[in-house]
Amino acid sequence: MPEESHENVPSRQRRRFEGISSRAYEHPADRSALVALRKLSGFDTVFKALSGLLPERSLRLLFLSDSVRVSDAQFAHLNDMLRDACYILDLEKVPPMYVSQNPQPNAMCIGMDEPIIVVTTGLVELLDEEEMRAVVGHEVGHALSGHSVYRTILLFLTSLALKVAWIPLGNLAIMAIVTALREWFRKSELSSDRAGLLVGQDLQASMRGLMKIAGGNHLHEMNVDAFLAQAEEYEAGGDLRDSVLKILNVLPRSHPFTTVRAAELKKWAESRDYQRIMDGHYPRRDEDGDTKVTDSFRESASAYATHVRSSKDPLMKLVTDIAGGAGDIGGRVRRGFGGFASGSSTSSPKDRPQDDRPDDESPNGTA
Repeated sequence: MPEESHENVPSRQRRRFEGISSRAYEHPADRSALVALRKLSGFDTVFKALSGLLPERSLRLLFLSDSVRVSDAQFAHLNDMLRDACYILDLEKVPPMYVSQNPQPNAMCIGMDEPIIVVTTGLVELLDEEEMRAVVGHEVGHALSGHSVYRTILLFLTSLALKVAWIPLGNLAIMAIVTALREWFRKSELSSDRAGLLVGQDLQASMRGLMKIAGGNHLHEMNVDAFLAQAEEYEAGGDLRDSVLKILNVLPRSHPFTTVRAAELKKWAESRDYQRIMDGHYPRRDEDGDTKVTDSFRESASAYATHVRSSKDPLMKLVTDIAGGAGDIGGRVRRGFGGFASGSSTSSPKDRPQDDRPDDESPNGTA
């Protein structure tokens, strides 16, 4: 984008990533989930139908009539941040941005033809300038990655699923796609958190912003290290039952848990990949056409394998042990839902007393 389109940007000098491809910051799980989504039965049909039916013009008119459009005349400081974010990530066209009256802190990037960024008053009032800069960069990252289209479809289908809940088969088909979309969108948030860090270039501000979203505007009562320790406890704690509950808890959510997001972002900020980007070594958009799909699959598979091997989650430990051929897996699974995380004994089930069961289970095995 021409330099003159980014006048009056914030004064602090930040590195610009000219021609950067979204591949530079996209989380491998984001790409894998999107591939899985596109392979879901019926998704192509729904996508093509909604692409022509969703009222893009109506959506823009809605925000134009009932929200405040960010400009030099309105929310000028947000407008500066927006132009600065687009300049740093080299986004050719600055998307329109609106502030919507809503006490719930939130932001989104939607739109079928062109992205629109919306932030709520609750978010604007909660975050300081550097924290807000990371959020704006996060949304610009969504725009650069082309996430707005799928996000718009998710919002529409979520609303539609509620309206047709009384039609069993219709609702079941829609909810399958909504579930897959949510899974992808949770992973896409990890990608855009990285984009926000590339824009703000201030890890502490990104951490503070996530803490505030979780616990409100009480920084004097919170601590980043303690907040990250929660993520460690969340991942490693409990037994196999807790692992299953974690999956069930996250299914209805559009965003990952904030502690998990903070831990993932900190891990990436300390990685060699992030340092290489900051040093100017990153994939560029003009190379996207030469990228092979198999390379993306390979990268995603490698990242997942590394995650499973290093994870402290009881279920992930079990997966690793199964892959590694560890002995007495059956016994560990039978004991797992009461004590998998508390020990790794390989004693045979026949060596254990018959009534050696978890305290909260009755003799017939039901809770």
